[in-house]
Amino acid sequence: MANYQLSDVLEYRTRSHINIYDSPKCDRLATQAAAGRHLRVIHPPQPPLVKGGRDGIDSLVQGGTTAVMVRLCEDDYPGWLDVRDVELLDVAQTVYHPEILSEAEIREKLPRAIEFADRAMHQSNYYLWGGTVAPNYDCSGLMQAAFVSTGIWLPRDAYQQEAFTKPISITCLEPGDLVFFGTPQKATHVGLYLGDHRYIHSSGKEQGRNGIGIDVLSEDGDKVSQAYYRQLRGYGKVVGSYQSGPRE
Repeated sequence: MANYQLSDVLEYRTRSHINIYDSPKCDRLATQAAAGRHLRVIHPPQPPLVKGGRDGIDSLVQGGTTAVMVRLCEDDYPGWLDVRDVELLDVAQTVYHPEILSEAEIREKLPRAIEFADRAMHQSNYYLWGGTVAPNYDCSGLMQAAFVSTGIWLPRDAYQQEAFTKPISITCLEPGDLVFFGTPQKATHVGLYLGDHRYIHSSGKEQGRNGIGIDVLSEDGDKVSQAYYRQLRGYGKVVGSYQSGPRE
């Protein structure tokens, strides 16, 4: 059984898709990291993790170390990694460097983001809180996945995506812009505008659908469209790719 000590000065790369949780209990999904994503450990556990088999993991659980706090590099998103998934990490050979894209380059990529969302809708799927990996997404997870498929990184959550985009009026709304919904205080939902007052999004069953669909920006639409239209906050244009901030 080999010792496997995580470091807060190294960067790691995921070998396969992994779940990131919102607490060390690892019972509620916060986000997901697709294979190939980079992360850093915020607080390395003590004593060192042990890698090599179920007995080693069990001993860690009994000793109180069940999760490791991490931060994903591409969107600065924090969360908890189950120690059983530590074996899915490799030390990154090169550190993550975000690509700088111009607004013109962003515009050229938008049709591909729309195509990604449309293809995702035609797969069997359901709404998954925290989902960013096919086939099951939450609303902002679908937006992040659609844009990153073209090389554009967005922040993770709807309210972060709203703050990241350039606010625009409905008269300036174009395909590829984001549509935000929620309360007067905060964006809690997001969709991708398709044109002709339509947008595509992943919606929870409490609003009448469980998965990805297309709705209209109108109080005259079906029940799902009406429910979201009553929560409409505004619109945002993606004018750049997210640049990671300072590391902890």
